[in-house]
Amino acid sequence: MIQTVCVFAASSPGIDSSYLDAGKEMAEILADHGIAMNYGAGSVGIMGVMADVMLEKGARVNGIIPGFMQQMGWAHPGLDAMQVVESMHERKLKMMLDVDAIISMPGGVGTLEELLEAITLKQLGKFLKPIIILNTNNFYDPLLKHFDDMIRENFMRPLHGKIWQVAGHPSEVLEMIENEPDWDSTAIKYAAVEANIGRVRTSGKS
Repeated sequence: MIQTVCVFAASSPGIDSSYLDAGKEMAEILADHGIAMNYGAGSVGIMGVMADVMLEKGARVNGIIPGFMQQMGWAHPGLDAMQVVESMHERKLKMMLDVDAIISMPGGVGTLEELLEAITLKQLGKFLKPIIILNTNNFYDPLLKHFDDMIRENFMRPLHGKIWQVAGHPSEVLEMIENEPDWDSTAIKYAAVEANIGRVRTSGKS
């Protein structure tokens, strides 16, 4: 049973409305299923609209924000719970603590950094829950291609392509979370890529 998810999302207010609409729909789905959200406590962008929708529908929203961001006035004023932390690193750790899954919405470098840390932790067996990338408007296609290139070029194992799942629409997300097989806590055994497995080319002249 899904009780709480961690959501990584944009706090940019000037993005296309289709991204905000996807955020609203995702929030409605979470709230309608009684699922709480941990997120970065923002009041604008996808962060803001998701928090607004979930609060309006009576769902629990937990915000985690560094003190310097709170001092800038970036925190949502109506959250059920607000944790003020010292650093961005502590923020990520608390956002991912005791959740049943991560949903990564489109976003900027902050969202990307959060997603990549979560993927790294799962690769190392330190985070075991589903990671769902919501690929609204094919936003994440270049990143997903880069992941494929990493695997093809032997920077990651083929197994590591199972660390994340990709949803094209919010309606797909909960089913993906519920049906994903458990990730093995011993995954660190497979973190290192063996020297000659999957090599596709060499460079330079012989």
